[in-house]
Amino acid sequence: MNKCSNANGVKLYRNIPQHENGLAVTIGDAEDDYSEELPQLGELFKFRSSCCSTKLIKKRLPILSWLPNYNRQFLVEDIVAGLTVGLTVIPQGIAYAIVAGLEPQYGLYSAFMGCFVYFVFGSCKDITIGPTAIMSLMVQIHVANLGPAFAMLSAFLAGCIILVLGLLNLGFLVQFISMPVTAGFTSAAAITIASGQVKSLLGLPGKSNEFLDSWENVIHNIHLTKLWDSVLGIGTIVVLLLMMQLKNLEGSWKTFGKYISLSRNAIVVIGGTVLAFCLSTDGVAPFQLTGNVTSGLPPVQLPPFSAVVHNQTYSFTDMVSELGTSVIALPLIAILESIAIAKAFSKGKSIDATQEMIALGLCNIVGSFFSSMPVTGSFTRSAVNNSSGVRTPAGGITTGIVVLLALGLLAGTFFYIPKTVLAAVIIAAMFFMVEFHAAAEIWRTKKVDIIPFFVTLITCLFLGLEYGMVIGIGVNMCFVLYQTSRPNISHHIQRICNVDMLVVSPDQNLVYSSAEYLKARVVKLSQQNLVELVVIDGSAVNYIDSTVAKILAGIVEDLRVQERPVVFWNWQRSVQHTAFRLDAELFVPLFKTGSSLEEIAKCWSLDNRIEA
Repeated sequence: MNKCSNANGVKLYRNIPQHENGLAVTIGDAEDDYSEELPQLGELFKFRSSCCSTKLIKKRLPILSWLPNYNRQFLVEDIVAGLTVGLTVIPQGIAYAIVAGLEPQYGLYSAFMGCFVYFVFGSCKDITIGPTAIMSLMVQIHVANLGPAFAMLSAFLAGCIILVLGLLNLGFLVQFISMPVTAGFTSAAAITIASGQVKSLLGLPGKSNEFLDSWENVIHNIHLTKLWDSVLGIGTIVVLLLMMQLKNLEGSWKTFGKYISLSRNAIVVIGGTVLAFCLSTDGVAPFQLTGNVTSGLPPVQLPPFSAVVHNQTYSFTDMVSELGTSVIALPLIAILESIAIAKAFSKGKSIDATQEMIALGLCNIVGSFFSSMPVTGSFTRSAVNNSSGVRTPAGGITTGIVVLLALGLLAGTFFYIPKTVLAAVIIAAMFFMVEFHAAAEIWRTKKVDIIPFFVTLITCLFLGLEYGMVIGIGVNMCFVLYQTSRPNISHHIQRICNVDMLVVSPDQNLVYSSAEYLKARVVKLSQQNLVELVVIDGSAVNYIDSTVAKILAGIVEDLRVQERPVVFWNWQRSVQHTAFRLDAELFVPLFKTGSSLEEIAKCWSLDNRIEA
C-alpha cells in the first residue's frame, strides 16, 4: 500500500475504494480532468428549425387548436357566460375607473379590447381580462396628479414588459413573491380600496384614495354625511351580500338563484339608476350621481409618449420617471394575478405560464391604443365566467360586444348611476379580498411566516402598495438568506476500530453566506470533543461555491493546528471538483466517496502504526 500524505500532515491511503455512480475508482482518478467548462453561449443564438413549427404556432396561437374543434352546442353556453360577465364588468369598470381617478368611460375602454385579444392568444377558457381593483389603485396616484395619459402609458409599458418576460421565459420571477407576501399585499389593497370608497358611500366630499388620507377625510367631514346616500349605499351592500347567498338555493329555484347571484352587481346598479332617475326633479337627485359619461368608442391612437399637464410638458423620459417603481411593480402584480387565476381554474391541468404572459402583455399593449388603463385577469369575473358554464375563450367576444354596446347606446343612462351604489359594489367585493383565512392558514402552518404577512400588510397600508410589496419581499428574502446562512449541522461521536471520530453533517447546499458559520461550528465541535479524527459528511451537499471551497481549506488548516486530521466523506463529484480546482494538492487526498467509516478508521489506524 502506498501511503497518502500531504504538506498539511494528513496521512491517509490511496487504495481506499471510492465509488461514483456505483463504479469503483481510486484517488488517482480524481486527478484526471476536473476542469469546469464555460457555458456554451453560442447555443442560445443557434437557429432551431422547430422555432416555426406547426406545433409551436398552435402553442402560441391557442385559437388554432380549439376553434377547429368548436362544437355548435358550446355557442349558447359561451354567449350566456359572456353576457353575464358583460353585465358584471360594466358596473365594475365604471367603479374601477373612479378608483383610478379617471372618468367613468375609461373603465369601459379598458374592458373590451382585452376580451378580444385574449380570445386569440389566451389558453384558459375561464379568464377574463379587464380592469381590476388592485391595478386601478396602483395607477391612481399618478393619474390623480398627472391625468389619464399616464394610465395609458402605464398599460403600454406594462404590456411590453410582460410580453418580453413571457418571450424570455422569465415568469419565474413572480416565484420570489411568497404566499404570505401576496396575501398581505392583496389584503392591504382591499382595505385601501374599501377605505377610499367610504366617502362616496356616505356622500362626503374629497378625492383621496390612500388608506390614512381616506379615513382622515371621513373623520374631518363626517358632519357632512348625506342621509339618503348613506341609506342607499349601506342598503346596497346588504342586498349584495344577501343576493350572493341565493346561489345556495336548492330545488327548482337553484338555477334562478344562481343567475340572480351572478348578476347581482348589474341588478343593484340598474335598480339604483332607476331609483335615482325616478326621484330626480328638475334635474336634481337626492343622491350624488356619476354624471356625464362620454358615449361612443374611444379614439384609436398611439399611447401618449409625451403629455402636457398644467402647462408643463412631460417627455417620454419624464413620464417614465414620474411612474417610478410602478413600471416594474405593475407588470409583476398583473402576472401574479393572472397566473394565480389560471391555476385556480385549471382543475389540475398544466398551465402554460409563458403563453398566459404573452397573452396578457398583448392585451395591455393593444388596449393602450384604445385609451385603456393597465388590465389583468379578474378573479371575480373569472369566477362568474366559470360559474356561468363557459366552454371556450369565445365567451370573451360576447363580453366585449356587450361593453361596446353599452358605450354606444347606454352611456346617457350612466349619468344617473348613484356614486354610493358604485361604492357599495366595490366595498362588497373587497370583503372577500381581505384574506383572513390565509392569515389563519399561515399561522397554523408556519408561525414565523406571519411576520412577512403583517409587514407587507402594514407597510402597504401606510407607505403605499409598491413600497409595501418591495419591503415584504425583502423581509421574506431575509428569512431565506438566514436559512441558507445557518444550515443545520448535526454531529455525533463514533468509536470505530478504537478510533474516536467526530462526524459532522451539514443538511443543505453550502454557499458563501454559510461558509464562516460552517467553519466556526466544525472548529468549535472539534475543540469541545476529544477525538482523533474529524469526518465531514457531505452526502446532503450538492453544491458549493468558491468561498466555501476556500473556507474548507481553512478548516483543514485550523484542525491541523489542533493536530486532528479531517476527511471529507461522501461528497458529490461535482462538489469535489470545485475544491480540486482551488487546491488539488490539498483536497485530492482528503475526499473519500463510497468508503465506509470503518474503512476510514482502519486506514487512519494503519497510517499511525506505520508512522510509529
